[in-house]
Amino acid sequence: MANIENTTTENAQDAIKIQDLFYLFLSKWPWFVISLAVCLGIAVTYLIITQPVYTRTASILIKDDSKGSSATAGMEAFADLGLFATNTNVNNEMGTLESPDLMREVVSRLHLETDYHVNESFRRQTIYGNQLPIRVFFTDLPENETATFTLQLSADGSVFLSEFERVIEGERVKLDNEVTGILNQPLSSPLGEILVIPTSFFTEGTEAEIYVSHRSLRDVVDDYVKQLTVSQNDDKSNIIVLSFKDVSPQRAEDLLNTLISVYNESWVKDKNRVAVGTSMFINERLEMIEGELGNVDDDISSFKSENLLPDVQAMASLYITQANEANISIEALNNQLYMARYVMSYLTDEENKFQLLPANSGIENQNLAAQISEYNDLLLERNSLVNQSSTRNPLVMEMDAALSGMRSALASSMDNQIVALNEQIRSQQSLGGLATSQISSNPEQAKYLLSVERQQKVKEALYLYLLQKREENELSQAFTAYNTRIITMPGGSMIPTSPVKRNILLMAFLLGLLIPGVIIFVQENMNTVVRGRKDLEGLPIPFIGEIPLAFRKKGKLFSRKPKEEKYVVVVKEKSRNVINEAFRVVRTNLEFMLGKGKSNVIMFTSINPGSGKSFICYNLSTSYAIKGKRVLALDLDLRKGSLSEFVGQPEIGISNYLAGETDTIQDILFKSFDNERLDIIPIGKIPPNPTELLFTERLEQLIEFGRQNYDLVFIDCPPVEIVADATIINKLVDTTLFVIRVGLLDRAMLPEIKQFYLDKKFNNMSLILNGTENSGGRYGAKYKYKYKYGYRYGYKYGYGYSGYTEDY
Repeated sequence: MANIENTTTENAQDAIKIQDLFYLFLSKWPWFVISLAVCLGIAVTYLIITQPVYTRTASILIKDDSKGSSATAGMEAFADLGLFATNTNVNNEMGTLESPDLMREVVSRLHLETDYHVNESFRRQTIYGNQLPIRVFFTDLPENETATFTLQLSADGSVFLSEFERVIEGERVKLDNEVTGILNQPLSSPLGEILVIPTSFFTEGTEAEIYVSHRSLRDVVDDYVKQLTVSQNDDKSNIIVLSFKDVSPQRAEDLLNTLISVYNESWVKDKNRVAVGTSMFINERLEMIEGELGNVDDDISSFKSENLLPDVQAMASLYITQANEANISIEALNNQLYMARYVMSYLTDEENKFQLLPANSGIENQNLAAQISEYNDLLLERNSLVNQSSTRNPLVMEMDAALSGMRSALASSMDNQIVALNEQIRSQQSLGGLATSQISSNPEQAKYLLSVERQQKVKEALYLYLLQKREENELSQAFTAYNTRIITMPGGSMIPTSPVKRNILLMAFLLGLLIPGVIIFVQENMNTVVRGRKDLEGLPIPFIGEIPLAFRKKGKLFSRKPKEEKYVVVVKEKSRNVINEAFRVVRTNLEFMLGKGKSNVIMFTSINPGSGKSFICYNLSTSYAIKGKRVLALDLDLRKGSLSEFVGQPEIGISNYLAGETDTIQDILFKSFDNERLDIIPIGKIPPNPTELLFTERLEQLIEFGRQNYDLVFIDCPPVEIVADATIINKLVDTTLFVIRVGLLDRAMLPEIKQFYLDKKFNNMSLILNGTENSGGRYGAKYKYKYKYGYRYGYKYGYGYSGYTEDY
């Protein structure tokens, strides 16, 4: 049960704190209005001067040929070339699309290193595509240098270039030169030769002022790579989504389209690398064999012409038939032997260590063909890895070791193949020799001619074979398709991605409320002085009432320093404003404490100077006088004499009486200027020994005179912490009103005031809170609404006041 009560109490306290904070903020509403106006103004200005950024997206499908069996019959016919057995890794392709090298090619093709801007109402707007009437080309400016200038395009087609700037070693240097010229003609400028060319969107009579800026190619590439986002549609999908943000939606679409095209070209080029190597090898061999074949033809023709030989084949057809059969076999074997030796020499040549072996060697050995294909695949993978890293990469070194082993194995297999071919050739040659022996009686010329014709047939067969392989290789390149298929063309909404107006305005609105709120909250929590009635709730001292601040300095809403209140009479007869009602409340509470039928002597004191003792003393005295009471006000603050100012600070007063300079009290009595029932005894001349004067018997006689002749005696005393006067005077009074000034007394002094009460240092001690602000402070704000509604309620019955027009 106790826990429930504690929780309820804590909740109630929290609610009160929130309510106090609300009243505090409400009292400072002008600052919130100003802050909102400034923040929203800054936000609107930002939205006006900032170019909107648009997002364009495209989606492409990365083909994975290893998972499909829909390849055409034509593609399957060239599968031995290794061009259609690819397992594409989507993550690798995403990395390739984000490559700076790919973006560099895109920037170069679209000339994006040069930007064009025009002035609009409040900002410079980027123009591109159909908005751009001209293009500027820098002939001599290095690609990694930054420069700007202004181009004035006239209706007659002339151009005027000015305001040249160039960035040299990180510093922007202005160049004062001005250049005049016409379109399509080179212009000599401080930036080198410049060519201004009209675009297809240029129209005659166009006039424009264009700001041209050429940026470093490296910086442009880096910026565009950062603006590009490459993501996968989902983990199991081969669809890649490309997003690009730019101030020009058309430029963003062109960039995505070009990026996809460059990627496809790069992919095809990479995949055709084996075919290109094979094509180069075949072309080299064809050129060599073509020359050799021409020489053989020339030898045969010359020999027959010189020796007038008949048709030897017709004469010795019987014997040659058998020899031809052997020769056919020898020719085929020689072809294979020739290719085997060439591949062997190509394999053992250190210069070709990391070059691809011919894929179609013509060697009729399936094991050797498989080994060559496997070696080429591993070499391609190794070279690709070297391009992305270096030869010191552990994976590259591991592949080099594997390639070295494979080369050794290939060399061994090739040696075995050459030995086997030689044995077969010798076998066929022995068979051919038997046939040749049968025609040994033929002329030596026939023998020579037969040998030459044999060479001719071998070279013809080899030449035709290589021609066929070259055509097959060209067809395989033509059949290589793009790796991607566009799913969604680049496009997007014309609503800008940033800045988002709603978010910025909302943020500005929140900041406009937060900034003054935080400042007020921090200021209020750093304030250590008494702020209002709530700070006095922990004191057991009777509370008489509170007096609102009568005057406050204008224009300082956060200032707690009040305007000086001395010598101001705020209590007026028949006045019903807030401060008069406050004094009536204090008067009523004081009457209740004092009781009826007694003459009472009341002293005012405080801890701090400037707490408003004299102000309250005089105005409370006036309030009692208005009610019909005879009141005597004594100014016993002999060091300052503030109360005496209300009667003009006369030269004679209480100090003269206490010093024995006058014996008649009537000589030091002065009527108040504001009410004839109020008498005031000023201090007269400020004495040099005020404390000694207070110990005289005359002070007691004077107070006794007041008791006998007046309903109330009010004494204005000095602060208790400065001099001992208040303690001396307190022995002669009935009641002590301790004045606490809002915004002046440090809260750390409240325990000391409490101790005064507990120790009964002052007779019948009570508190008056002075200077409550009706529009400032955490507690003063609440006071404002209390009086606004409380006194209106009183007016309803004829004695209150419905509002107030003064600054209290």
